[in-house]
Amino acid sequence: MKSIKGPAIFLAQFVDDEPPFNDIVAFSKWAKSLGYKGIQIPTWETGLIDIEKVANSKTYAEEYKGKIEETGVQITELSTHLQGQLVAVNPAYDTMFDAFAPEEVHGKPKERQKWAVNQLKMAAKASANLGLDAHASFSGGLMWHTVYPWPQRPAGLVDDGFKALADLWKPILNEFDEQGVDVCYELHPGEDLHDGITYERFLEATGNHPRARILYDPSHFVLQQLDYLEFIDIYKDYIEAFHVKDAEFNPTGRSGVYGGYQSWIDRPGRFRSLGDGQVDFGGIFTKLSQYDIDCWAVLEWECCIKHPEQGAEEGAPFIQDHIIRVTEKAFDDFAGSGPDKELNKKILGID
Repeated sequence: MKSIKGPAIFLAQFVDDEPPFNDIVAFSKWAKSLGYKGIQIPTWETGLIDIEKVANSKTYAEEYKGKIEETGVQITELSTHLQGQLVAVNPAYDTMFDAFAPEEVHGKPKERQKWAVNQLKMAAKASANLGLDAHASFSGGLMWHTVYPWPQRPAGLVDDGFKALADLWKPILNEFDEQGVDVCYELHPGEDLHDGITYERFLEATGNHPRARILYDPSHFVLQQLDYLEFIDIYKDYIEAFHVKDAEFNPTGRSGVYGGYQSWIDRPGRFRSLGDGQVDFGGIFTKLSQYDIDCWAVLEWECCIKHPEQGAEEGAPFIQDHIIRVTEKAFDDFAGSGPDKELNKKILGID
């Protein structure tokens, strides 16, 4: 067994125009001062990383990595959540998702999609140049508007949707394969990959591509009312990244899973800072350790009540307290004896 690495922190929710949240070195020092050992970097934040330079120059990548490690933290993964979202966009969401891309491709879905694919392929090379073997992203969504269908979905729609999604992603996954890096999809409402079944269908549609893996985030499963502990039992061989994020679900007689279009603070299901929600992190860290899942425990702060900096300050010790130093021996080894075939025969009553 291996102990989970951490604590680490995803920087996306803390980016700001003010220091230390606008410079990767200052950001890294801030994370280190709070007790974090790793950082997950959002590649769409061009003030923090030049993904093209990191992808195209190993020398630059090593310099970039070196100045971060000099602060006492290391890069856990790069993230392309926003670019991954743009790999597959149903036209119903074109206007809302344009904001995730450069202005020059706004209103141009095909050009935006090509930009996103190029971003992902550069992220594969950048990850390899930084010595990383896992990458965090979203799948995008062609079918989300049919998740709770009325009228019913036409026959074959879902099969066609997963085939189309796989066709969009296979060239990207192949690039990641060439670079020796896994794509870890965060299973998330709004994405076509949002639970175990949809992940399985996508995996099958890609021909069980070896680089299509899972970023495990229990908060999204709480809001879906999915058994997030059994999920680990089922998909333990596919989980290679981990967002430590809390959530709670408190349905009422007026609102449930769908939330009634309410703001986050009023929804029955909402994200919380670590320790303020309902997630059984003791159970999660136990199972991840039990199954020898070699990943970083990365705080993703999202809370509708608590200030992000307080969440970050509390997050590092919370994660550290949950990381299990795995045992190298059985608790009853003191009462054990070495192998003795003759003794075993005697105990079993055989000649």
